[in-house]
Amino acid sequence: MWIAPVAVAGYFLFFFRLTGMGLIGPDEPRYAWIGREMARSGDWVTPRLWGKPWFEKPALDYWMTAAAFRLGLDPDAAPRLPVACWSVAFLAFFYWRMRVEFGAAAAGYGAAVLATSAGWVAYSHAAVFDLPLAATFGAAMLSLLGWVERGERGGIAVFAGLLGLSMLAKGLVGPALAALTLGCCAWRLGVRVFAARVFRDFLRPVPVMVFVAVAAPWYALCYARNGNVFLEEFFWKHHFARYLTGALEHHQPVWYFVPVVAVGLLPWTPLVAALPGAGIWRERRAFFLAAWAVVTVVFFSLSRDKLPHYVLPALPAVAALVGIALTRSGPMRAALPVSAMMLALLPAGAAVLPEALDTGIGTKLESVRISVLPVAAVALLAGGVWALERAGRRPAAVAAIALAAVAGYAWIAQDTFPQIERRAGTRALWQQAQARGGAVCVVQTPRSVLYGLSYYAGRKLPSCDAEPQPWRIEGREIISGF
Repeated sequence: MWIAPVAVAGYFLFFFRLTGMGLIGPDEPRYAWIGREMARSGDWVTPRLWGKPWFEKPALDYWMTAAAFRLGLDPDAAPRLPVACWSVAFLAFFYWRMRVEFGAAAAGYGAAVLATSAGWVAYSHAAVFDLPLAATFGAAMLSLLGWVERGERGGIAVFAGLLGLSMLAKGLVGPALAALTLGCCAWRLGVRVFAARVFRDFLRPVPVMVFVAVAAPWYALCYARNGNVFLEEFFWKHHFARYLTGALEHHQPVWYFVPVVAVGLLPWTPLVAALPGAGIWRERRAFFLAAWAVVTVVFFSLSRDKLPHYVLPALPAVAALVGIALTRSGPMRAALPVSAMMLALLPAGAAVLPEALDTGIGTKLESVRISVLPVAAVALLAGGVWALERAGRRPAAVAAIALAAVAGYAWIAQDTFPQIERRAGTRALWQQAQARGGAVCVVQTPRSVLYGLSYYAGRKLPSCDAEPQPWRIEGREIISGF
């Protein structure tokens, strides 16, 4: 009975108006260009941007985009559809592993929380590497739950393969987070016992060979074709220098990711308050999930460069803990209604999105106007959730919040995506340029606009200083070049 409503909800969460706005920012069009170039050239080893090798990220997302282009998808769907499919596939895996380990109720709650959390939904619509990393790394960690609790070895080879896949998603991040999380388990189990188990179970030939077979071939081929420049760019500049020195100047305070995780978990953030009293911490699996979440946040908090999407891999662990807590906690007559009330923030979030995606600086919240109707609707929802929880109908209360969140995200896709397209997109701007024959050059143009326009043009647009054209694009305006 639940398959059809879940499928409908999944469609509106992850596929509804997926291409309702063009590629946004500097990253989406840059990565999409590289994937399209792989499909065009047939070189699936060396990533190339505008004809030159580009070693910022590994190959997984590029391969997905290239495969989508080979299948005939359009320039907006080819980069985004594979990411959305990864999201749905991981949620199915998440539900299955949670059901095996914690039962159907915890699995349903956890999957509902993760699927409708703001951070997970947002990055399921973005053609960047963070969702594939969170999915591959998250699936790897979930595969270890049986080993953590009962010493089962059956999932270790799967863990090794998925961890290798995470290296193709975003380099050394996945293995580093996994090692640090397992290191926390050493504190719980005792260093000697833990070390013995790791050497006995993880360093056997099969897991090692699986990891190497998945992760190593692309790295070896890319090094063989490009030499030391690949090692210097990929590992030193985009791993170690980025982490240790803040090479890209995305500097933020050390506490930056605490509010980021809180916002990313909305509308379910209030349920985190129920975790201490849920009585789950005696289990090794719950400790493992908590270590996974805390290690991810602390690891990136110590980095000199910080961007919001870095901590996306923490969300599955937090959602799993919340799902377990929902099955084992007493009455939540405050936390669940407050979670419902968090949906009142959706109009404010929708109002600031276009400017935030354009400039990175949100509209001042005091300038945001929220109408009475959505606030009244959320108040009624919160009252209904309170009544359901009081009557002992927690599944219905959680489902009501989740379905309201689905409706809210669908409304944003319908109402706000066109505003984002006008304010922060480049697809419509390039269509205007095409109407002028496409004879344009760029001057004083932000890199997000340059990358986007060049992607849709299929060529790097020239600077007006180097190649004057009849029309020039300055900022986001097309002006006569004469």
